[in-house]
Amino acid sequence: MRTLGQERSQFALERIIGGKSKINEDVKSFTSFTAGAPTVILQNGFGQAMAFWLSKKKSDSDKYEFVLESIKEWLIKIKPSIYSDKNYEDFILKLSTIDQKEYLSAQKEALLLLEWIKRYTSAFYIDEKN
Repeated sequence: MRTLGQERSQFALERIIGGKSKINEDVKSFTSFTAGAPTVILQNGFGQAMAFWLSKKKSDSDKYEFVLESIKEWLIKIKPSIYSDKNYEDFILKLSTIDQKEYLSAQKEALLLLEWIKRYTSAFYIDEKN
């Protein structure tokens, strides 16, 4: 039996490995962004960070898109009865209407996922640069 932490780690690793072709040429910018993403959530709030990243995303190869999609897909995977909305607008609307306990649980999961994404991004992309 696998723990939720193991599943989270595997999900993040698969996203990083699978997203290599989607990530912009600027590896330094991407690693810096993933390292700072948890701080953005903690300083501004989960919903506000998601809305800000949504406003900044430009294309499928964008770092904002990568993080948004990773968080959304992870929350849908672990709580499909709550987060079944596939597009960003409905997903963020759902975040704004759930109760506080569920909202804080979603924020915690996003932070834990981002820690793995940050670790794997540093490991894989820094090694590739060298």
